[in-house]
Amino acid sequence: MTMSAIRLKKNEDKRLKQGHLWIFSNEIDNQVSPLKNFEAGQVVTVEAANGKAIGVAYVNPNTLICGRLLSRNPKVQFNQAFLKKRIQAAQALREANFDAPFYRLVFGESDGLPGLVIDRFGDVFVAQITTAGMEALKEELVQTIENLYHPQALVLRNDSPSRELEGLSLYTEVAIGPLPDEIVIEENGAKFAIPTEDGQKTGWFYDHRIARGRLQDFVKDKTVLDVFSYLGGWGIEAAVAGAKEVTCVDASTFALDGVDRNAELNGVAEKVITIEGNAFDVLKALATEAHKYDVVIVDPPAFVKRKKDFKAGADGYRRINELAMRLLNTDGILVSASCSHHMSRDALLQQIQLASRHIDRNIQMFEQGHQGPDHPIHPAIPETEYIKTFFFKVSKSW
Repeated sequence: MTMSAIRLKKNEDKRLKQGHLWIFSNEIDNQVSPLKNFEAGQVVTVEAANGKAIGVAYVNPNTLICGRLLSRNPKVQFNQAFLKKRIQAAQALREANFDAPFYRLVFGESDGLPGLVIDRFGDVFVAQITTAGMEALKEELVQTIENLYHPQALVLRNDSPSRELEGLSLYTEVAIGPLPDEIVIEENGAKFAIPTEDGQKTGWFYDHRIARGRLQDFVKDKTVLDVFSYLGGWGIEAAVAGAKEVTCVDASTFALDGVDRNAELNGVAEKVITIEGNAFDVLKALATEAHKYDVVIVDPPAFVKRKKDFKAGADGYRRINELAMRLLNTDGILVSASCSHHMSRDALLQQIQLASRHIDRNIQMFEQGHQGPDHPIHPAIPETEYIKTFFFKVSKSW
């Protein structure tokens, strides 16, 4: 069967040739291939301005990113065999890096599967589809996971707001079951009970795993404050590594109940404290009450979700890091992280430096962390790199 084709304007294939996978609506030659003639999710051949086929993509005429390249081979079929091959390749990379089956199995464009994320929790899988093109192959995806892994459960957490941009409904579906109430994973010597129904996003944030492991080298016999703790990834791992006392702060009762559950699971309940509330307000209150800590971790949700949020988000990073530094003992350690793609490494560092000078502290960055190998970075797609983590020694001004 011959596929329909979209034709690019002159020179608009340059970014694709350099390795990117996205096609923007203003790059299409609408005289030759009007976008309105295509259906959301339709698979097409991509042609350069001279008519030469340069690959296969799926399209959505209603979005700014109107096409996502699937292969540079114009003869490729986007089907179950395609999914199986790409997922197996992703699996091989994870198995080369991890001993246990707890990781992000598929990371969208970086694994050649745009619009798809799959997290693996042993024999339970959580997938998230964010594009019409991938949604069109949902049944084939479910069958592929069934055939490859024979899982206990597969949940489709298709409730991301980004789906609305693609004209897709939001829903959660247990595609393969039964689904247990919780899943227990292992990370850096700690166990975590992950709730299957109400967890954030796909339930766990594997991306900071390497940095959390590094934190464990600095916490023995220390007092630790874990801000924006969620289920206690940083804090529980610190407690397991020998921290004297760990305080976890989060705005969610649900998350802090998870912290308590995970503290019990690891036999460290006696040294884990939880505080519910807005992080900015809690940190101000702790400072007023003259609390001090040896190590403070600040790992907030994305303060800069879009470019237009940059100014307000940057100020948020500066303020939260300043509050964190005020709570540190002299020569304490600040671990500051960001998951905002639009907040560059340099920009985040600048805000932390501004915070330190505002309260007359000296900071020395002695290590940087990145997203784990189950979140591979596509060198041609800057959007695939988003995690930044800095480790600082914070002391009185020289």
